[in-house]
Amino acid sequence: MVRTGLEVLLEEGLGLLAGRRVGVLCHPASVDSRLGHVVDRLTAAGVKLARLFGPEHGIRGEAQDMVGLGDERDARSGIAVTSLYGDSPESLAPSPQSLADIDVLVVDLQDVGSRYYTFIWTMALCMQAAAGAGVALIVLDRPNPIGGVAIEGGEVAAWAESFVGLGSLPVRHGLTIGEAARLVASGMPWGGARFAKPLDCDLEVVAMRGWRRADHFDATSLPWVMPSPNMPTPDTALVYPGLCLVEGTNVSEGRGTTRPFEIVGAPFIDGHRLAERLAADGLPGVGFRPLRFRPSFHKFAGRACGGVQIHVTDRAAFRPYLTGVAILRALHALGGEAFRWRTEPYEFVSDRLAIDLLTGGDAIRKGIEAGAALDDLRATWVAAEAAFPERRRGCLLY
Repeated sequence: MVRTGLEVLLEEGLGLLAGRRVGVLCHPASVDSRLGHVVDRLTAAGVKLARLFGPEHGIRGEAQDMVGLGDERDARSGIAVTSLYGDSPESLAPSPQSLADIDVLVVDLQDVGSRYYTFIWTMALCMQAAAGAGVALIVLDRPNPIGGVAIEGGEVAAWAESFVGLGSLPVRHGLTIGEAARLVASGMPWGGARFAKPLDCDLEVVAMRGWRRADHFDATSLPWVMPSPNMPTPDTALVYPGLCLVEGTNVSEGRGTTRPFEIVGAPFIDGHRLAERLAADGLPGVGFRPLRFRPSFHKFAGRACGGVQIHVTDRAAFRPYLTGVAILRALHALGGEAFRWRTEPYEFVSDRLAIDLLTGGDAIRKGIEAGAALDDLRATWVAAEAAFPERRRGCLLY
C-alpha cells in the first residue's frame, strides 16, 4: 500500500511542526488510509492548529464549481477557516493578515493530474504569499491518480493565464502535487509569466512511500474520496483532462448526472451522429456510446439531451486531451448555429473566452472554426509536450 505524505508526516515527521503555529490547506480528500482527516489526525497528535484554509469547493467539499465561499469556522473543529475561493481574484491567495498567526502552512490536497484543476494553483499562490510573509510551507504529497508518465498538451500563453493555468503546464502534466510545488518553486520560464521566476520560499515536500510513476489510483490501495463534488471516481479523473474542455462551450459536460465528464451532450446534439463521427477519428483506447440524458442541475437542467458516454477501453493508450479536442471539433461541426463557445465569465475572467483559457491560447479554437483536421490541431501542442519531460526532470521525486 502507498503511504501518503500525511501518513509519513504522522509517523516520522511531527518534529517539523513541534512548537509552531500551524495552518492547514485541505479539503475532503485530505485523509489517511483509514479515512482519518488531516485536521483530526494532527489535532489528535497534539499539533496546534491556528487556522484552516479552504480551496475551491471548501474544506469539506460542499460547494459546486465556481461558487464563492466566505470565511467561517469549521463546523467540526471550530477552527477559523480562511476561504481561498471567494468572489474576486484577490480572494484566491491568502492575505498577509490570514498568515500573521501561523509559522508554517501545511498543504494536503488530492490533485487529479490536470492543469485545469485549481488546487495546484491555490497551492502556488499560497507559496507566493508565504514567501512574502516569511511563513514556511510543507506539502504532504499524494498520488497523481492518472499516473505520472503520460504528458499531453502545450504551453499557456501569458495573455491566457487564469486560475485554470497560472503557469505554463501541459494539461496532463504527470506530476504529483509535491512535484508541482517543486516546479513552481524552481520557476517556469516558458509560456506564461506569473511563476516564471524561482520563488524564494521555505518549502519542504514530505514524499510518499511506495508510489511508482506508472501507478494509477487503483494500484495504491488507498480509499478514493471525492476531492470535489463532480470528481466521484478515479475514472472521472482519467477523462477530465479532455472532457473539461467542454466547459468552454454551451454543451453539457455531464454535471447534474451521475457520470460528470464521462457524459457530454445537448438538446441540439444527435448522439448517434456524434458517436459515429468520433469513431471515425480512430482515437486510441476509447469508445463512444450514444445516449440520452437529463441533467438535474447545471446546463440544460431538466431538459433531454442527446450525446455520448466516453468509455475508456485501454487507459495506457487513451489520450484524454486529444479525445477532448476531437469532441470539441465534432460538437462544433454537428451543433451548427446552436453550438457556441462560452462567453460568460469563467474563473473570474470576463474578457477572454473560456476555451482559450482552457487550451492556453487560441490556436485550438481558431483551428476548429477553420475546419482543421485533428492531426493539424494536435500539431499545435506536440513540441511543447515533447519538451516538458526535460523541464520537469529536476523536480521529480519518484
